[in-house]
Amino acid sequence: MRIVGRVFCKNLVRAFSGSSLGTGNNHLRSKTHSFSLSPYSTVAELQPQSSVELIKIMEHRLSAIEHRSVYLQGIINQLEASPTEYSRANKELQNLNAKMDLISKLRTIQKEIESLKSLVGDCEQDKDMQAMAYEELEQALKEEGYVHNLLLKALLPKDDADERDCILEVRAGTGGEEASLFAMDMFKMYERYSLKKGWRFEVVDVTDSNMKGYKEATAAISGVDVYGKLKFESGVHRVQRVPVTEKSGRVHTSAVSVAILPQADEVDVQLRNEDLRIDTYRSGGSGGQHANTTNSAVRITHIPSGLMVAIQDERSQHMNKAKALKVLCSRLYEVERCRVQNSRSKLRSEQIGSGDRSERIRTYNFPQGRVTDHRIGFTHHSISDVMQGESLDYFIDALLLQQEMDAVADFTATSHHH
Repeated sequence: MRIVGRVFCKNLVRAFSGSSLGTGNNHLRSKTHSFSLSPYSTVAELQPQSSVELIKIMEHRLSAIEHRSVYLQGIINQLEASPTEYSRANKELQNLNAKMDLISKLRTIQKEIESLKSLVGDCEQDKDMQAMAYEELEQALKEEGYVHNLLLKALLPKDDADERDCILEVRAGTGGEEASLFAMDMFKMYERYSLKKGWRFEVVDVTDSNMKGYKEATAAISGVDVYGKLKFESGVHRVQRVPVTEKSGRVHTSAVSVAILPQADEVDVQLRNEDLRIDTYRSGGSGGQHANTTNSAVRITHIPSGLMVAIQDERSQHMNKAKALKVLCSRLYEVERCRVQNSRSKLRSEQIGSGDRSERIRTYNFPQGRVTDHRIGFTHHSISDVMQGESLDYFIDALLLQQEMDAVADFTATSHHH
């Protein structure tokens, strides 16, 4: 069952409390949680309060889009428009098309609502007729709310990287061998989740620990909207459990850090040969009979930034180099994205999307069988389902909902300033 997202469309305008509007700072870092979900709750259970103010702001935006659309249509119909003007107007019009379709749908429903209202007023004598009109009016108002929500989603700012594939990096943190065993569990959890989603999960590199755990592991995940779904997984994941190595059965706490980077290529990042230092060396670790026979491992250093990527997963130096370049491009792209975002808005640093990897975002408590996300105060009580990649959607959907709610608050705040 998908808790958030499906119900979300129908309830968004009513789902967030009036207090978050106009403030622009209802972000996940603040420990005052705007809602908490039981494992099987739905968004509909959030406090529903309709926002007249939001609808008013949306109406301003919608009429601006309508005027813009008419203006662009005028340019396209002008015989004397230059080819450049024509193609520019045409391109912008194409981008507005989906919104315009929704707007005209909304206008049709609104006309219907008006005529049904007057019909209800007109047929006070005919109770049957009035009851039918009431029923239709109720249905039309529901539809209006639904289209409003679709339009709101269309107006909210989008992260262009959401549709990209991603690079997943999992690293064992504090906690020694136990941390590396949990790093392996986490890596496998994301692999199971990816397969469940129908995504492609390609292992890029794994560095084993002494006890068959992972010191660090990297994968490339590709499919539909991969980065948009996984981006909130970046941060420190804390585990509390009795380690296999522990004789006395005491619970240990260890940590694993996860980084989710949007996949980038050399179009996004200008990589010049003179900026790269490429070293090759012999693979270490468990490679069986093939280990240490050739210099197949590759280390690439990006000299201007000091970023370094080492890959020793494949037997071929050529393949390791290709993988290392892929990871390096994604890291450089992410550095640049963060720089642009930070310069664009100070608010960014307060939002969940900042992906601060030093922030503790989630705790996996095995003795009590629960997983808690600290950013939204949401606990799920079946840890095995989460580790199997089954229930990860509860967290991902709740975080996406909170992001939409933050965006609504920002949208309202910025609309006040204009």
